[in-house]
Amino acid sequence: MFVKKEKPPKNPTMQDIDMQLIEVSALNTRKDLEAGTEDSSLDDLAKSIAEKGLLSPIIVRAKPTGKYELIAGQRRYLACRKLKWKTIPAIVRSDLNDNDAAAISLIENVHRAELNPIDKANALSELLKRYNNDYNKVTKETGIGTTTVKRYISLLELPDQLKQKLSTTEGPAKVQALSLLAKTFKDKGEMLTAYSKISGFTQIVQMEIIKQSGGDIRKVDDLVELAHEGVFKMHICRGVYDCAFVQQWIQVVNDTLNKRDDSINDARIRDIMRLLRKNVENKKEKPKHH
Repeated sequence: MFVKKEKPPKNPTMQDIDMQLIEVSALNTRKDLEAGTEDSSLDDLAKSIAEKGLLSPIIVRAKPTGKYELIAGQRRYLACRKLKWKTIPAIVRSDLNDNDAAAISLIENVHRAELNPIDKANALSELLKRYNNDYNKVTKETGIGTTTVKRYISLLELPDQLKQKLSTTEGPAKVQALSLLAKTFKDKGEMLTAYSKISGFTQIVQMEIIKQSGGDIRKVDDLVELAHEGVFKMHICRGVYDCAFVQQWIQVVNDTLNKRDDSINDARIRDIMRLLRKNVENKKEKPKHH
């Protein structure tokens, strides 16, 4: 008996899909569905899903054969398989061409918190190629700023020895410093040499040395000497009153404003205080407009 197959719906639909009918897409960023099954965080994800349910469904693409390609949600799929689920909630997309399917897979991987910076750089680079080097399109699709996209992609110019120094535990500061290194020095050998000289400093000092070198490896040694002398020691303040040294100067100014001019020995300070008082008085006298 001939059974006519139903055409898959054109619009995205939510369905419970038989786990046995799901197969990895050739367009998926992560080709091996078994990869990461030994990761303890996958067990944590499975435990969370068992307790709270699957909060975000996977995304699949319907195939003419009746099976489904896994486009996004590989870790969720693996966690549910660990739980011996027979079916899994899925958003079924029949409106995706190959380019769209690959883009969705890439975008999901870009937003994985545990993704290594180099893997993230590769995913963004691949996405950029698929969008014909349109950074604005990548930014729109991923929600990642153009500057950040360029920063990650520049990491791919680093020599392998430096790529291996990047990990998810070091945060964006390391990414920023090594990205600047890759943009500033065009020769991989010089990148390695420069990094070996500055690696002992904080990320902020590293970036200052790289900037001031202007890509000239001959300047790095002198800049390193200056760094050892504390020339590049910097304070990062998240507001004026967050900085102890700023508060100290405010107190000095307030105290001085309350002193009589003849009690101040330094004529330059007396002049500054007079100007400050005059400025304060002018502001007090200035009428308010309603």
